[in-house]
Amino acid sequence: MKSQNNIILNLDWITILLYLALVMLGWINIYAAVYSDEHQSILDIGQQYGKQMIWIIAGMFLAICVLIVDSKFYVAFAYHIYVLILLLLVAVLFFGREVNGARAWFEVGGVALQPAELGKFATSLAVAKYMSQFGFKMARTKSYIVLGTLMLLPALLILLQNDTGSALVFAVFFLVFYREGLPDVILIGGFTAIILFILALVWTQLMILMLLIVVSLVLLIVLRQSIKEGIIGFVIVSLIYGILFGLKNIFEFDATPFHLLALTSILTILIFIVYGLKKHIKQAWFVLLFFIFSISIALSVNYFYRNVMVSHQRDRVDNLLGIKNDLLGAGYNVHQSKIAIGSGGLLGKGFLKGTQTKYNFVPEQSTDFIFCTVGEEWGFLGTTVVILLFLILLIRLVYLAERQRSTFSRIYGYGVACILFFHIVINISMTIGLAPVIGIPLPFFSYGGSSLWSFTVLLFIFIKLDASRTKNLR
Repeated sequence: MKSQNNIILNLDWITILLYLALVMLGWINIYAAVYSDEHQSILDIGQQYGKQMIWIIAGMFLAICVLIVDSKFYVAFAYHIYVLILLLLVAVLFFGREVNGARAWFEVGGVALQPAELGKFATSLAVAKYMSQFGFKMARTKSYIVLGTLMLLPALLILLQNDTGSALVFAVFFLVFYREGLPDVILIGGFTAIILFILALVWTQLMILMLLIVVSLVLLIVLRQSIKEGIIGFVIVSLIYGILFGLKNIFEFDATPFHLLALTSILTILIFIVYGLKKHIKQAWFVLLFFIFSISIALSVNYFYRNVMVSHQRDRVDNLLGIKNDLLGAGYNVHQSKIAIGSGGLLGKGFLKGTQTKYNFVPEQSTDFIFCTVGEEWGFLGTTVVILLFLILLIRLVYLAERQRSTFSRIYGYGVACILFFHIVINISMTIGLAPVIGIPLPFFSYGGSSLWSFTVLLFIFIKLDASRTKNLR
């Protein structure tokens, strides 16, 4: 009895209250998003808001169950939970129900369950388990391979379900790895790949290649702290290109400027290799690897964009980047969402008085675009309150993670914070046109049992671990 009282007292009630506030606000806004005069009762279980009430009650029951279970269970069975969820991700490919082009749902007795949502907390547990084992060191090839596998396996299975948005969430584990000692260069490489992906869609290959050559030369100057070597590199590139351009005109080769610059790059790389070997200059090798990595990413974007991404995803990216302007097609959702949020003004139109909401101008408004309901009916003030609540929750989770004595608990806590951060930032960015629509829910707000339950379990496992922080969990 004393032990149970200690657990209750040790629970972080600030986090729990933030959770309850967000869940209740989400429920109210789901009611507003799908409200009709024919079904006015918020407890009508035939409507989405009535069903959401049931999901909320079930979620609270799950939270209690998570808190009752001994915290050492999550450490001992982390890998078992991870493997079980992987099996569910495989099974849904064969036995799942297809929704909006994604075969990602099990349906049992009218209740739909999406294993991809469960994969987030399962992967967080597995990653925390591996990184907290005795003798773990980040700076090992084995560590990179194992952690990469733990992260990529569920992501690849979710990609096979045609659910790109949920698969992208797993990339946030790089932030967890960075907190635990991942070298800066790898994180920088990830951001470089994202920037190159965007640039490769709006720039020509010639422009990309020219940019990378300039950046590489600047990088050499910075690393070597020698303007002289950068100037020499620029002169070498210019001379090689000039010679090739002259040979093209003399022998009338059929070569474009891109071909000439590509050949110039290859010859420059060979010079870098000889120079680096002869002088034993590590910086030259780093610049060389940066250039090869960057050009590989840039040149592979077109294949990925045309052959991996499906047509509606390409259309959404094109509209976001301004390549297309299809306000009646792929850009319709975001356009209507921006109108709804903008029309709310400072204080909003009032509860249940949103015209964009009432007349169903915004598709998926109770799920992926629930935030625009907040903007239209509660205005700038309402959206600020919601964002502040999420921000306070994230700050609180980071604070809790840092105070953990257990390595497992700290790593898992950062996993929770990073996953929620990704969902919050991307979902809100989708609704205001700053990110492509990739179909991920706003935590605790969006309609749906699977997302609510998975976020609840994800969060309350950490609350339980924090309540048991004085125990030796590893």
